Amino acid sequence: MKKLQFAIVIWASLGVGAASGQSAEVKWLTFEQAVELNKKEKRKIFIDVYTDWCGWCKVMDKNTFSEPTVAKVLNERFYPVKFDAEQREDVVFNGTTFKFVPYGNKGSHQLAMALLNNQMSYPTVVFMDEEYKAAYPIAGYRKADEFHKFLVFFADDHFKKGQNAWAEFEKNYQSPYGSAPVAPGSGR
Repeated sequence: MKKLQFAIVIWASLGVGAASGQSAEVKWLTFEQAVELNKKEKRKIFIDVYTDWCGWCKVMDKNTFSEPTVAKVLNERFYPVKFDAEQREDVVFNGTTFKFVPYGNKGSHQLAMALLNNQMSYPTVVFMDEEYKAAYPIAGYRKADEFHKFLVFFADDHFKKGQNAWAEFEKNYQSPYGSAPVAPGSGR
């Protein structure tokens, strides 16, 4: 009987450990939902511009966006949006209707093209200020520790501090991950 109780305690603790901190979930919104929410409570908008066929987009979902610290900042400080660069539904924003533009076997959505300055590379994340006056696209896969740095830079308005803002920010940035690099696939 004691062996059974011990086994149950071990099993339960393993289950709790797996559920409490191994991954977190970003509460993704549509672009339209983020714009509506921003009317009630101003926040910056974070947009993950992806395609279904993009392998690095999937890796970023798995390893970066699921990391608890990253997910927490995205959920609490931004309106996080997932935007398929090849979606076919129109998006109306600031009086303009953005449409899907077919070419070849695929195509691109005009909103994705506008957000990425026609540099259609995936994954690319975009940070927009609360007033939609500026959009900052950042192309390429980022591990959680590197990505967290971008989140803090934009969430805390360091990007508004002028030409040398990034260099100054990097000098003082304190990573929540410590000094050791985050291992690929670890989710941390």
